[in-house]
Amino acid sequence: MKPRPEGSEPAKPAHLATGKPADAGQFVLERRARLVRPLLPAGGGHLVDFGCGNGAQTLHFLDSFTSVTGVDMVAAELAAFEAECRRVSAGARVRTVLTGGGALPLPDACADVVTSFTVLEHVADEALALAEMRRILKPDGVLVITVPNRWWLFETHGADLPLLPWNRVPLVSWWPKRLHDRWARARIYRRHEILALLRRAGFEPFACCRLTAPMDVLPAGALRTFARATLFRPDSTPWPFLATEILVAARLAAPAAESA
Repeated sequence: MKPRPEGSEPAKPAHLATGKPADAGQFVLERRARLVRPLLPAGGGHLVDFGCGNGAQTLHFLDSFTSVTGVDMVAAELAAFEAECRRVSAGARVRTVLTGGGALPLPDACADVVTSFTVLEHVADEALALAEMRRILKPDGVLVITVPNRWWLFETHGADLPLLPWNRVPLVSWWPKRLHDRWARARIYRRHEILALLRRAGFEPFACCRLTAPMDVLPAGALRTFARATLFRPDSTPWPFLATEILVAARLAAPAAESA
């Protein structure tokens, strides 16, 4: 893979930070899994989870694949993933790979499915990350990716705003990109933006939906139960302001026909 020309890396949020993976048992993990399973190809094979973190999401798909590789750049998260694999006796089918954020130490076309759940918004170079996902995906493979939705009422990753110790100020995610990226800790996407980004990276999306807010941030109790039973009951929603994430499934785009 060719390195980017110097100075061509796209702008990224000034306070870009690594994300905190969801913990085992959180409702968002179940919701993603329900939406993703129908998009997976039959036959299992090899899953690579890019930005697997502690593996809590990855393990939801263990029964669908003969082998799983979790890739992350935080050694402590991979150690937690490995410990959980040992606890559930999954170690023989799962391996972890520590990466420094550049080229992945995996061979070309090794994965039947590549997943990446709310990771792209944190990487230093979106195009490089997507190029690596494309490189390791088999020609008939499937990419499944989620990114934060711009039209949710709160900036899900927080923002380092001046004079405000609370970083979950409403509607920061709605600010113009220039202002949002000045203060936010991660990128955020409109539906058409992530679809266009994937197409530029050589993918062709075939499914896209918005994930309804899982309400994991609310403490267990009547309010969370009510929210999940009413506005946020369906797993997906056509209403952008009710969704925290955008989920896209894509295949490798067909090579452009050569001109005569």
